[in-house]
Amino acid sequence: EGIHPSAEAMLEAAGCTVETERGALSEEALCARVKGVHLLGIRSKSRVTARVLEAATDLYALGCFCIGTNQVDLAVANARGVPVFNAPFSNTRSVAELMIAEVVMLARHLGDRVREMHTGQWKKLATGSVEVRGKTLGIVGYGHIGSQVGVLAESMGMRVIFYDVATRLPMGNNRPVDSLEALLAEADFVTLHVPETPQTRGMMGPDQINRMKNGAYLLNASRGTVVDIDALALALSEGRVGGAAIDVFPEEPEANGPGFVTKLQGQRNVILTPHIGGSTAEAQASIGREVATSLVKFLDYGATTGAVNFPNLELAPSPGTHRIVNVHRNVPGVLRDINRIVSDVGANIHAQVLGTDAHIGYLVMDLERDVSAHVRTAMSALATDIRTRCIY
Repeated sequence: EGIHPSAEAMLEAAGCTVETERGALSEEALCARVKGVHLLGIRSKSRVTARVLEAATDLYALGCFCIGTNQVDLAVANARGVPVFNAPFSNTRSVAELMIAEVVMLARHLGDRVREMHTGQWKKLATGSVEVRGKTLGIVGYGHIGSQVGVLAESMGMRVIFYDVATRLPMGNNRPVDSLEALLAEADFVTLHVPETPQTRGMMGPDQINRMKNGAYLLNASRGTVVDIDALALALSEGRVGGAAIDVFPEEPEANGPGFVTKLQGQRNVILTPHIGGSTAEAQASIGREVATSLVKFLDYGATTGAVNFPNLELAPSPGTHRIVNVHRNVPGVLRDINRIVSDVGANIHAQVLGTDAHIGYLVMDLERDVSAHVRTAMSALATDIRTRCIY
């Protein structure tokens, strides 16, 4: 779906026949489309449900050409032996730059001034406009993007604090705080960079918004469910929040066009953008290369490094062998049964690596070519088998 030409070129160079769609498909259309497909590439608007995965009987792997994977039923993909890859690094800089630009825009009320000029109003005033130098930026979620926002903000003279549920190495003079409440009490600007999880849904609700400094600004380029839009709209109308920049929404249109509605429309000093944090030419090209590389490495070598729902394995090729990859239910005795199959034909395993999670085991095995077909067939016949294939 709408993948960058960089991805298409890499997949075709790897021997794939690539078919593309301009936009997201409905569940019904996607169910029909995935029949016979070995690799599926989507972006954030496509929904890969359990029903879609059940229809994709030949699917080897799925690539999300974006950061988020919440549009995929990861548990069902795991159970069906389908690793899911994404691009956690490629649009980091693009999102970070947008956040810094919006911090400056909010501090100077540029959205309002631009809109006024377009309607013929000349409003030259300094009331409420401030420099960002010396102000405190609070970053919630100090991962790939959050830490880069901190680096850029510090270079502009801002004081940077951050809160994350995991221990993170501070960049530069960025300083961690012990709680979200502590961050909200200190920050002049609060920017959110967290994934969508049960813990983050509604994490900026009425109570948290009320804990922000009076007149502080809120920015969200993470997930739309993180901020309670009704609570934010009320705080803005009452002047308790000085402004907001929102790039993601609880419900977003499936396609471009008119009809989008939110309670934030028409509010003073509010910047609304249509989920474009990572929408730059550089980011899209990089995302294309990153995800396509993961898909090709899985297709050619069985490598699952970077998969979000699968044991992460990567085994260097052994010359003169065939490689078998096997996904099985994670129950006791599977590896014993597989090794017995190999032993019964008198074969030698040149290399083998196994990774497991709570539900599945993933095995990559290099063995002699003259027995690989027999071993693959016997492994596929095991009651615990989910998927077995010989890669080369």
